[in-house]
Amino acid sequence: MTSTLYGISPKVCDTVKNLEMAGRQPSASQFFDYREQPLPPEILDSWIEAIGWEALLNKRSTSFRALADADKQQLNTEKARQLMLANPTLIKRPVLQQGTKVMAGFNETAYREWFGL
Repeated sequence: MTSTLYGISPKVCDTVKNLEMAGRQPSASQFFDYREQPLPPEILDSWIEAIGWEALLNKRSTSFRALADADKQQLNTEKARQLMLANPTLIKRPVLQQGTKVMAGFNETAYREWFGL
């Protein structure tokens, strides 16, 4: 089964660039740049169902810090979903999906296990 790596261009995102340079992104993987094409809501919904919005929303990002205080408060599933759809750079990068299996953010050990490295 093919994996899909979601994120933003390695030219812009150091995490995706480092994955690529370290050979951690297998050539069999597809890459989806959600800054260049809209992330379909059903994909985000499947990630939220698989790992929860808390694992997806990057509260340490520059994008999150730039949000209005009202947007940062009283977060719940729907509010976080709307924020991530409107601002995909709020999503931790990268997101790796294979079928219903989803991983957000880069974790060396988890990636080694995923790809059998």
